[in-house]
Amino acid sequence: MIIEKEKEDDICKKIKPIIIVSGPPGSGKSTYAKRLAKDLNLKYYTSGQAFRELAKELNIDLIELNKIAQNNPEIDLKIDKKTLEEAKNGCIVIDSHLAAWILKDLSTISIYVKADLKSRIKRLQLRDNKDINYSIEEAVYREYTHYRRFKEYYGIDIRDLSIFDLIIDTTNLSIDDAYDIILETVKKMLKL
Repeated sequence: MIIEKEKEDDICKKIKPIIIVSGPPGSGKSTYAKRLAKDLNLKYYTSGQAFRELAKELNIDLIELNKIAQNNPEIDLKIDKKTLEEAKNGCIVIDSHLAAWILKDLSTISIYVKADLKSRIKRLQLRDNKDINYSIEEAVYREYTHYRRFKEYYGIDIRDLSIFDLIIDTTNLSIDDAYDIILETVKKMLKL
């Protein structure tokens, strides 16, 4: 166990990894990104939290902020600029819908976490303690607006997953089983 801890501490001395975990709302990306950051002793950053904080500042919900962002590229650009700043020093796990595409030339490993729509809606409902109809609207609307905005603002097709090193469908996996696959893949790629 001491050898494992020494390896984890050496990650930033040798590699300064930038690990990105992307996926649609409710896929589990935050869960896995947080665990990776903790287990590998790396910083954790989430662009989703920055988006949520902005919604809170404006006293609106995520759906409403997505509607505003649809017509105001400054919102996404501000959050994406902050994500880029966070990534510059490495030694980080970034949880973000878009970072894998924006940081594709900087990232060490990019992971895409997905799940079927029914599972994601259920997860959003449990996570946010919201009405099922709100969770459906959030999942579907956010996914749709992300696709349109990112295509329009950056020319990125978020359905093209060819940039990812690992794509994992968490629909029928337990959190621990999916995480084991993710962690083992990351360790192999980082040669830990």
